[in-house]
Amino acid sequence: MRVTLGVTGCIAAYKAVEVMRGLQKSGASVQVVMTRNAANFVGPLTFQAISGLPVITEMFEPTADPEIKHIQIAQATDLLLVAPATANALAKFANGIADDFLSTLYISTTAPVLVAPAMNVEMWAHPATRDNVRRLRERGVEFVDPGEGYLACRTVGAGRLAAPEDIVGRALAMLGRNEIARMPEAGAIESDMAGERVLITAGPTYEAIDPVRGLTNRSSGRMGYALAEAALARGAYVTLVTGPVSLAPPAGARVSNVKSAADMCAAVMDDLADATIVVMAAAVADFRPISVAEQKIKKTGSGLMIELEQTEDILAAIVRAKHSQVVVGFAAETEDVTENARKKLLEKGADLIVANDVSSQDSGFDVETNRIILVSQEDVVEMPLMAKREAAERVLDAAMKIKRDALSPAAAQ
Repeated sequence: MRVTLGVTGCIAAYKAVEVMRGLQKSGASVQVVMTRNAANFVGPLTFQAISGLPVITEMFEPTADPEIKHIQIAQATDLLLVAPATANALAKFANGIADDFLSTLYISTTAPVLVAPAMNVEMWAHPATRDNVRRLRERGVEFVDPGEGYLACRTVGAGRLAAPEDIVGRALAMLGRNEIARMPEAGAIESDMAGERVLITAGPTYEAIDPVRGLTNRSSGRMGYALAEAALARGAYVTLVTGPVSLAPPAGARVSNVKSAADMCAAVMDDLADATIVVMAAAVADFRPISVAEQKIKKTGSGLMIELEQTEDILAAIVRAKHSQVVVGFAAETEDVTENARKKLLEKGADLIVANDVSSQDSGFDVETNRIILVSQEDVVEMPLMAKREAAERVLDAAMKIKRDALSPAAAQ
Protein backbone atom coordinates (compact mmCIF):
# COMPACT_ATOMS: atom_id res chain seq x y z
CA MET A 1 0.00 0.00 0.00
CA ARG A 2 1.42 3.35 -1.06
CA VAL A 3 -0.01 6.47 0.55
CA THR A 4 0.92 10.05 -0.27
CA LEU A 5 0.40 12.19 2.83
CA GLY A 6 -0.11 15.87 2.11
CA VAL A 7 0.54 18.21 5.05
CA THR A 8 -0.59 21.84 4.87
CA GLY A 9 0.12 24.92 6.97
CA CYS A 10 -1.85 24.48 10.18
CA ILE A 11 -1.01 24.08 13.86
CA ALA A 12 -2.46 20.56 13.61
CA ALA A 13 0.41 19.59 11.29
CA TYR A 14 2.18 17.92 14.21
CA LYS A 15 -0.66 15.36 14.36
CA ALA A 16 0.22 14.28 10.82
CA VAL A 17 3.23 12.51 12.34
CA GLU A 18 0.82 10.28 14.30
CA VAL A 19 -1.21 9.68 11.15
CA MET A 20 1.93 8.62 9.30
CA ARG A 21 2.97 6.26 12.09
CA GLY A 22 -0.48 4.68 12.18
CA LEU A 23 -0.36 4.04 8.44
CA GLN A 24 3.13 2.58 8.68
CA LYS A 25 2.05 0.20 11.48
CA SER A 26 -0.59 -1.13 9.10
CA GLY A 27 2.02 -1.83 6.44
CA ALA A 28 1.70 1.27 4.26
CA SER A 29 4.61 3.08 2.66
CA VAL A 30 4.12 6.82 3.18
CA GLN A 31 5.48 9.56 0.91
CA VAL A 32 5.10 12.96 2.58
CA VAL A 33 4.44 16.14 0.60
CA MET A 34 4.51 19.40 2.59
CA THR A 35 3.49 22.89 1.61
CA ARG A 36 5.86 25.74 2.42
CA ASN A 37 3.62 26.92 5.25
CA ALA A 38 3.44 23.41 6.75
CA ALA A 39 7.21 23.52 7.21
CA ASN A 40 6.71 26.47 9.59
CA PHE A 41 4.95 24.14 12.03
CA VAL A 42 6.82 20.83 11.64
CA GLY A 43 10.24 20.38 10.08
CA PRO A 44 10.49 18.15 7.00
CA LEU A 45 13.34 16.26 8.68
CA THR A 46 10.87 14.88 11.24
CA PHE A 47 8.77 13.23 8.55
CA GLN A 48 11.82 12.11 6.59
CA ALA A 49 13.39 10.42 9.60
CA ILE A 50 10.21 8.47 10.36
CA SER A 51 9.07 7.70 6.81
CA GLY A 52 12.52 6.81 5.48
CA LEU A 53 11.74 8.75 2.30
CA PRO A 54 12.75 12.25 1.17
CA VAL A 55 10.04 14.81 1.93
CA ILE A 56 8.88 16.93 -1.01
CA THR A 57 8.40 20.61 -0.22
CA GLU A 58 9.05 22.39 -3.53
CA MET A 59 7.67 22.02 -7.02
CA PHE A 60 10.94 22.59 -8.84
CA GLU A 61 13.54 21.20 -6.45
CA PRO A 62 16.78 20.16 -8.24
CA THR A 63 17.08 16.38 -8.38
CA ALA A 64 19.04 13.70 -10.17
CA ASP A 65 15.80 11.83 -10.89
CA PRO A 66 14.83 12.37 -14.56
CA GLU A 67 11.15 11.59 -13.85
CA ILE A 68 8.58 14.38 -13.54
CA LYS A 69 8.08 13.95 -9.83
CA HIS A 70 4.44 14.96 -9.40
CA ILE A 71 3.38 12.71 -12.29
CA GLN A 72 5.49 9.84 -10.97
CA ILE A 73 3.90 10.04 -7.53
CA ALA A 74 0.41 10.67 -8.94
CA GLN A 75 0.59 7.44 -10.93
CA ALA A 76 2.21 5.33 -8.20
CA THR A 77 0.11 6.24 -5.17
CA ASP A 78 -2.86 4.16 -3.97
CA LEU A 79 -4.32 7.00 -1.90
CA LEU A 80 -3.77 10.74 -1.57
CA LEU A 81 -4.44 11.73 2.03
CA VAL A 82 -4.27 15.40 3.04
CA ALA A 83 -4.17 15.88 6.81
CA PRO A 84 -4.49 18.54 7.96
CA ALA A 85 -6.18 20.27 5.02
CA THR A 86 -6.53 24.03 5.43
CA ALA A 87 -9.29 26.18 3.97
CA ASN A 88 -6.74 27.39 1.44
CA ALA A 89 -5.95 23.84 0.33
CA LEU A 90 -9.64 23.01 -0.06
CA ALA A 91 -10.15 26.15 -2.12
CA LYS A 92 -7.26 25.24 -4.42
CA PHE A 93 -8.50 21.69 -4.91
CA ALA A 94 -12.08 22.79 -5.56
CA ASN A 95 -11.06 25.39 -8.12
CA GLY A 96 -8.29 23.49 -9.88
CA ILE A 97 -5.53 25.85 -8.79
CA ALA A 98 -2.14 24.12 -9.12
CA ASP A 99 0.50 26.51 -7.82
CA ASP A 100 2.56 24.15 -5.63
CA PHE A 101 3.51 20.48 -5.57
CA LEU A 102 0.54 19.27 -3.50
CA SER A 103 -2.18 21.06 -5.48
CA THR A 104 -0.54 19.97 -8.76
CA LEU A 105 -0.38 16.40 -7.49
CA TYR A 106 -4.07 16.54 -6.58
CA ILE A 107 -5.21 17.32 -10.13
CA SER A 108 -2.70 14.85 -11.60
CA THR A 109 -3.73 11.70 -9.74
CA THR A 110 -6.56 9.28 -10.43
CA ALA A 111 -6.13 7.68 -7.01
CA PRO A 112 -8.82 8.10 -4.33
CA VAL A 113 -8.48 11.29 -2.29
CA LEU A 114 -9.20 11.67 1.42
CA VAL A 115 -8.94 15.00 3.21
CA ALA A 116 -9.09 15.81 6.92
CA PRO A 117 -9.78 19.54 7.31
CA ALA A 118 -8.59 21.62 10.25
CA MET A 119 -9.20 25.33 10.70
CA ASN A 120 -10.90 28.02 12.75
CA VAL A 121 -14.60 27.43 13.41
CA GLU A 122 -15.65 30.48 11.38
CA MET A 123 -13.46 29.42 8.46
CA TRP A 124 -15.04 25.95 8.47
CA ALA A 125 -18.53 27.46 8.58
CA HIS A 126 -17.86 30.13 5.93
CA PRO A 127 -20.08 29.78 2.82
CA ALA A 128 -17.03 29.68 0.55
CA THR A 129 -15.56 26.73 2.46
CA ARG A 130 -18.90 24.93 2.60
CA ASP A 131 -19.27 25.37 -1.15
CA ASN A 132 -15.75 24.07 -1.76
CA VAL A 133 -16.44 21.02 0.43
CA ARG A 134 -19.68 20.34 -1.44
CA ARG A 135 -17.97 20.56 -4.83
CA LEU A 136 -15.16 18.26 -3.77
CA ARG A 137 -17.59 15.68 -2.40
CA GLU A 138 -19.52 15.77 -5.66
CA ARG A 139 -16.25 14.92 -7.44
CA GLY A 140 -15.68 11.90 -5.20
CA VAL A 141 -13.28 13.36 -2.62
CA GLU A 142 -13.94 11.81 0.78
CA PHE A 143 -13.74 13.71 4.07
CA VAL A 144 -12.94 12.98 7.69
CA ASP A 145 -14.84 15.93 9.07
CA PRO A 146 -13.25 18.02 11.84
CA GLY A 147 -14.34 17.52 15.41
CA GLU A 148 -15.58 20.04 17.94
CA GLY A 149 -13.58 21.34 20.86
CA TYR A 150 -11.16 23.98 22.08
CA LEU A 151 -9.16 25.29 19.12
CA ALA A 152 -5.70 26.81 18.94
CA CYS A 153 -7.29 30.21 18.25
CA ARG A 154 -8.88 29.99 21.73
CA THR A 155 -12.38 29.49 20.40
CA VAL A 156 -14.66 26.49 20.83
CA GLY A 157 -16.47 24.79 17.96
CA ALA A 158 -16.05 22.64 14.87
CA GLY A 159 -12.66 22.84 13.17
CA ARG A 160 -10.33 20.64 15.19
CA LEU A 161 -8.52 17.96 13.18
CA ALA A 162 -10.15 14.56 13.59
CA ALA A 163 -8.36 12.07 15.83
CA PRO A 164 -5.35 10.51 14.04
CA GLU A 165 -6.70 7.00 14.64
CA ASP A 166 -9.99 7.96 12.93
CA ILE A 167 -8.10 9.35 9.94
CA VAL A 168 -5.95 6.23 9.73
CA GLY A 169 -9.01 3.98 10.01
CA ARG A 170 -10.77 5.82 7.21
CA ALA A 171 -7.65 5.70 5.01
CA LEU A 172 -7.23 1.95 5.56
CA ALA A 173 -10.92 1.39 4.76
CA MET A 174 -10.46 3.21 1.44
CA LEU A 175 -7.32 1.23 0.68
CA GLY A 176 -9.23 -1.95 1.50
CA ARG A 177 -11.97 -1.01 -0.94
CA ASN A 178 -9.30 -0.51 -3.60
CA GLU A 179 -7.96 -4.01 -2.96
CA ILE A 180 -11.45 -5.50 -3.32
CA ALA A 181 -11.92 -3.61 -6.58
CA ARG A 182 -8.70 -5.13 -7.91
CA MET A 183 -9.97 -8.65 -7.08
CA PRO A 184 -13.56 -8.70 -8.37
CA GLU A 185 -13.90 -12.48 -8.31
CA ALA A 186 -12.67 -12.90 -4.74
CA GLY A 187 -14.66 -9.91 -3.53
CA ALA A 188 -17.86 -10.41 -5.51
CA ILE A 189 -20.05 -11.02 -2.48
CA GLU A 190 -18.33 -8.72 -0.03
CA SER A 191 -18.20 -5.76 -2.41
CA ASP A 192 -21.75 -5.92 -3.79
CA MET A 193 -22.30 -2.38 -2.48
CA ALA A 194 -19.16 -0.88 -4.00
CA GLY A 195 -20.08 2.49 -5.46
CA GLU A 196 -23.14 2.89 -3.23
CA ARG A 197 -23.29 5.95 -0.98
CA VAL A 198 -25.29 4.94 2.06
CA LEU A 199 -26.70 7.53 4.45
CA ILE A 200 -27.62 6.05 7.84
CA THR A 201 -29.10 7.60 10.97
CA ALA A 202 -28.61 6.02 14.38
CA GLY A 203 -29.30 6.47 18.08
CA PRO A 204 -31.76 8.69 19.91
CA THR A 205 -32.29 12.41 19.69
CA TYR A 206 -32.34 14.73 22.71
CA GLU A 207 -34.81 17.59 23.07
CA ALA A 208 -33.83 20.07 25.79
CA ILE A 209 -36.28 21.16 28.49
CA ASP A 210 -33.74 23.33 30.31
CA PRO A 211 -29.92 23.36 30.48
CA VAL A 212 -29.82 20.09 32.47
CA ARG A 213 -32.94 18.14 31.45
CA GLY A 214 -34.35 16.85 28.22
CA LEU A 215 -36.59 14.35 26.45
CA THR A 216 -34.93 11.30 24.89
CA ASN A 217 -35.44 7.53 24.56
CA ARG A 218 -33.74 4.17 25.18
CA SER A 219 -32.12 3.77 21.76
CA SER A 220 -28.48 2.69 22.08
CA GLY A 221 -27.63 3.23 18.40
CA ARG A 222 -26.47 -0.40 18.02
CA MET A 223 -28.73 -1.16 15.06
CA GLY A 224 -27.68 1.91 13.10
CA TYR A 225 -24.01 1.32 13.86
CA ALA A 226 -24.35 -2.34 12.80
CA LEU A 227 -25.86 -1.15 9.52
CA ALA A 228 -22.92 1.21 9.00
CA GLU A 229 -20.38 -1.54 9.70
CA ALA A 230 -22.15 -3.98 7.38
CA ALA A 231 -22.38 -1.46 4.52
CA LEU A 232 -18.70 -0.57 4.89
CA ALA A 233 -17.73 -4.24 4.82
CA ARG A 234 -19.70 -4.62 1.58
CA GLY A 235 -17.76 -1.81 -0.09
CA ALA A 236 -20.12 1.14 0.35
CA TYR A 237 -19.18 4.70 1.24
CA VAL A 238 -21.07 5.40 4.48
CA THR A 239 -22.22 8.62 6.10
CA LEU A 240 -23.48 8.01 9.65
CA VAL A 241 -25.61 10.72 11.26
CA THR A 242 -25.76 9.78 14.91
CA GLY A 243 -27.51 11.06 17.99
CA PRO A 244 -25.81 10.92 21.40
CA VAL A 245 -24.58 7.35 22.03
CA SER A 246 -21.66 5.71 23.83
CA LEU A 247 -20.52 3.62 20.85
CA ALA A 248 -17.22 4.03 19.01
CA PRO A 249 -17.80 5.19 15.42
CA PRO A 250 -17.22 2.53 12.74
CA ALA A 251 -13.77 2.85 11.16
CA GLY A 252 -14.14 4.17 7.66
CA ALA A 253 -17.49 5.91 8.08
CA ARG A 254 -17.96 9.63 7.75
CA VAL A 255 -19.65 10.51 11.04
CA SER A 256 -21.85 13.50 11.80
CA ASN A 257 -22.72 13.89 15.50
CA VAL A 258 -26.04 15.59 16.23
CA LYS A 259 -28.28 16.07 19.24
CA SER A 260 -31.83 17.18 18.44
CA ALA A 261 -34.32 16.10 15.77
CA ALA A 262 -33.82 19.46 14.06
CA ASP A 263 -30.03 18.89 14.01
CA MET A 264 -30.50 15.40 12.56
CA CYS A 265 -32.92 16.64 9.92
CA ALA A 266 -30.50 19.36 8.80
CA ALA A 267 -27.56 16.93 8.62
CA VAL A 268 -29.56 14.36 6.66
CA MET A 269 -30.90 16.88 4.16
CA ASP A 270 -27.38 18.26 3.62
CA ASP A 271 -26.15 14.82 2.55
CA LEU A 272 -29.28 13.48 0.83
CA ALA A 273 -28.36 14.53 -2.71
CA ASP A 274 -25.18 12.42 -2.67
CA ALA A 275 -26.83 9.29 -1.23
CA THR A 276 -28.02 6.29 -3.22
CA ILE A 277 -29.53 4.45 -0.22
CA VAL A 278 -30.95 6.08 2.91
CA VAL A 279 -31.57 4.04 6.08
CA MET A 280 -33.36 5.88 8.88
CA ALA A 281 -32.53 3.66 11.87
CA ALA A 282 -32.50 6.49 14.44
CA ALA A 283 -35.21 6.72 17.09
CA VAL A 284 -36.12 10.36 16.50
CA ALA A 285 -38.14 12.11 19.20
CA ASP A 286 -41.68 12.79 18.03
CA PHE A 287 -42.15 15.79 20.33
CA ARG A 288 -40.09 18.60 21.87
CA PRO A 289 -40.86 21.42 24.31
CA ILE A 290 -42.24 24.50 22.61
CA SER A 291 -39.98 26.65 24.76
CA VAL A 292 -36.68 25.79 26.47
CA ALA A 293 -35.94 27.36 29.84
CA GLU A 294 -32.70 29.35 29.88
CA GLN A 295 -32.00 28.36 33.50
CA LYS A 296 -32.56 25.11 35.40
CA ILE A 297 -36.20 24.76 36.41
CA LYS A 298 -36.44 24.58 40.20
CA LYS A 299 -38.83 22.40 42.18
CA THR A 300 -41.62 24.44 43.68
CA GLY A 301 -43.62 21.76 45.47
CA SER A 302 -46.21 21.60 42.70
CA GLY A 303 -46.40 19.90 39.33
CA LEU A 304 -44.81 21.08 36.09
CA MET A 305 -46.65 21.50 32.80
CA ILE A 306 -44.56 21.28 29.61
CA GLU A 307 -46.24 22.10 26.32
CA LEU A 308 -44.91 20.03 23.44
CA GLU A 309 -44.89 20.36 19.67
CA GLN A 310 -44.13 17.82 16.97
CA THR A 311 -40.56 17.55 15.71
CA GLU A 312 -39.52 17.43 12.06
CA ASP A 313 -40.78 14.37 10.14
CA ILE A 314 -37.40 13.49 8.66
CA LEU A 315 -38.55 10.40 6.77
CA ALA A 316 -41.36 12.30 5.05
CA ALA A 317 -38.96 15.14 4.18
CA ILE A 318 -36.54 12.65 2.61
CA VAL A 319 -39.25 11.06 0.47
CA ARG A 320 -40.42 14.48 -0.73
CA ALA A 321 -36.89 15.52 -1.71
CA LYS A 322 -35.51 12.23 -3.05
CA HIS A 323 -34.82 11.47 -6.70
CA SER A 324 -33.76 7.83 -7.24
CA GLN A 325 -32.64 6.85 -3.74
CA VAL A 326 -33.92 3.74 -2.00
CA VAL A 327 -35.39 4.95 1.30
CA VAL A 328 -35.64 2.62 4.30
CA GLY A 329 -37.52 3.67 7.43
CA PHE A 330 -37.73 2.04 10.85
CA ALA A 331 -40.85 1.56 12.97
CA ALA A 332 -40.35 0.96 16.69
CA GLU A 333 -43.72 -0.36 17.86
CA THR A 334 -45.21 -1.81 21.05
CA GLU A 335 -48.42 -3.27 19.53
CA ASP A 336 -49.86 -4.23 16.12
CA VAL A 337 -46.32 -4.14 14.75
CA THR A 338 -46.96 -5.29 11.18
CA GLU A 339 -50.13 -3.26 10.74
CA ASN A 340 -48.51 -0.06 12.03
CA ALA A 341 -45.46 -0.65 9.82
CA ARG A 342 -47.65 -1.13 6.74
CA LYS A 343 -49.51 2.08 7.59
CA LYS A 344 -46.21 3.97 7.97
CA LEU A 345 -44.99 2.60 4.62
CA LEU A 346 -48.07 3.96 2.84
CA GLU A 347 -48.22 7.29 4.68
CA LYS A 348 -44.52 8.13 4.32
CA GLY A 349 -43.93 6.74 0.84
CA ALA A 350 -40.78 4.83 1.82
CA ASP A 351 -39.53 1.84 -0.15
CA LEU A 352 -39.12 -0.38 2.92
CA ILE A 353 -40.06 -0.25 6.60
CA VAL A 354 -38.11 -2.26 9.17
CA ALA A 355 -40.41 -2.90 12.11
CA ASN A 356 -39.79 -4.41 15.52
CA ASP A 357 -41.46 -4.72 18.90
CA VAL A 358 -39.39 -2.57 21.24
CA SER A 359 -41.33 -3.75 24.29
CA SER A 360 -39.78 -7.22 23.88
CA GLN A 361 -37.02 -8.22 26.30
CA ASP A 362 -34.70 -9.69 23.66
CA SER A 363 -35.06 -7.29 20.74
CA GLY A 364 -35.31 -3.59 20.01
CA PHE A 365 -33.69 -1.00 22.24
CA ASP A 366 -30.42 -1.45 24.12
CA VAL A 367 -29.83 -5.18 23.47
CA GLU A 368 -27.50 -7.03 21.09
CA THR A 369 -30.25 -8.91 19.24
CA ASN A 370 -33.25 -7.96 17.13
CA ARG A 371 -36.34 -9.57 15.64
CA ILE A 372 -37.34 -7.53 12.60
CA ILE A 373 -40.17 -7.52 10.07
CA LEU A 374 -39.39 -6.21 6.58
CA VAL A 375 -42.46 -4.52 5.11
CA SER A 376 -42.40 -3.42 1.47
CA GLN A 377 -45.03 -2.76 -1.18
CA GLU A 378 -44.71 -6.34 -2.42
CA ASP A 379 -44.07 -8.39 0.69
CA VAL A 380 -43.95 -8.82 4.46
CA VAL A 381 -41.01 -10.90 5.70
CA GLU A 382 -40.73 -11.83 9.38
CA MET A 383 -37.20 -12.60 10.56
CA PRO A 384 -36.27 -14.78 13.55
CA LEU A 385 -34.30 -13.45 16.51
CA MET A 386 -30.74 -12.68 15.36
CA ALA A 387 -27.72 -10.55 16.17
CA LYS A 388 -28.11 -6.94 15.10
CA ARG A 389 -25.20 -7.24 12.66
CA GLU A 390 -26.97 -10.16 10.94
CA ALA A 391 -30.22 -8.17 10.95
CA ALA A 392 -28.33 -5.29 9.35
CA GLU A 393 -27.19 -7.59 6.54
CA ARG A 394 -30.81 -8.64 5.88
CA VAL A 395 -31.91 -4.99 5.74
CA LEU A 396 -29.16 -4.16 3.25
CA ASP A 397 -30.02 -7.25 1.20
CA ALA A 398 -33.62 -6.02 0.95
CA ALA A 399 -32.56 -2.48 0.04
CA MET A 400 -30.22 -3.73 -2.68
CA LYS A 401 -32.97 -5.99 -4.08
CA ILE A 402 -35.33 -3.02 -4.29
CA LYS A 403 -32.66 -1.07 -6.14
CA ARG A 404 -31.91 -3.92 -8.56
CA ASP A 405 -35.61 -4.47 -9.24
CA ALA A 406 -36.08 -0.76 -9.99
CA LEU A 407 -33.26 -0.93 -12.55
CA SER A 408 -34.48 -4.12 -14.22
CA PRO A 409 -35.87 -4.02 -17.79
CA ALA A 410 -39.29 -5.11 -16.52
CA ALA A 411 -39.45 -2.11 -14.16
CA ALA A 412 -38.57 0.28 -17.01
CA GLN A 413 -41.51 -0.91 -19.15
